Amino acid sequence: MFKLQNVKSAATRAIVISLALLISACAAQNEAATSAPSTLSDTAEYIIGPEDELDVFVWQNPDLSVTVPVRPDGRISTPLVDDMVAASKTSQQLARDLEKVLAKYVKDPLVTVSVKTFNGPYSQQIRIVGQAQQPMAIAFRNRMTVLDAMIAVGGMTEFASGNRAVIVRTEDGEQKTYNVRLDDLLLNGDVSANVPLQPGDILIIPESWF
Repeated sequence: MFKLQNVKSAATRAIVISLALLISACAAQNEAATSAPSTLSDTAEYIIGPEDELDVFVWQNPDLSVTVPVRPDGRISTPLVDDMVAASKTSQQLARDLEKVLAKYVKDPLVTVSVKTFNGPYSQQIRIVGQAQQPMAIAFRNRMTVLDAMIAVGGMTEFASGNRAVIVRTEDGEQKTYNVRLDDLLLNGDVSANVPLQPGDILIIPESWF
């Protein structure tokens, strides 16, 4: 009888210890989980990328005003400007560069560049992978949020575990992972789960365990 009691006591202790370890592990995991920042300063400017389409407007010079594609090599050609790098510049930077070249032919040229069709450079794109209806890379827009990205990919699949989704982000040369609550946002309408994105973010939507 004494031996049986000892066996039962040992088994009970083992169960208690196992439960304690499990609870401790879950608590540690929750402490390690970091929610995505809910605010983002308005500092990101759109960077032109290959395959963007640009409207180049030269004031009082309609013959020089054109809509041009950015070639895969990142360059454009406009009237009087045979070849100029456009990729990795903002529209303002490109406009000033065009003005410098056009100044050889036009007195005090005033150029405005606007992006008509967005694609963006690789480093600026947002990638949505996993259990999205249409996983893809999309161009970053200023003040883009997780909701914007999910609309672009058509939402989640029925197998998605939305509240286990994460954003993988590179900050100061270090890769960080942030939790996002897509189920709460898309299924329950909790707007507090809608967080800003940053250029280069990767949104990973895992499959549900069951």
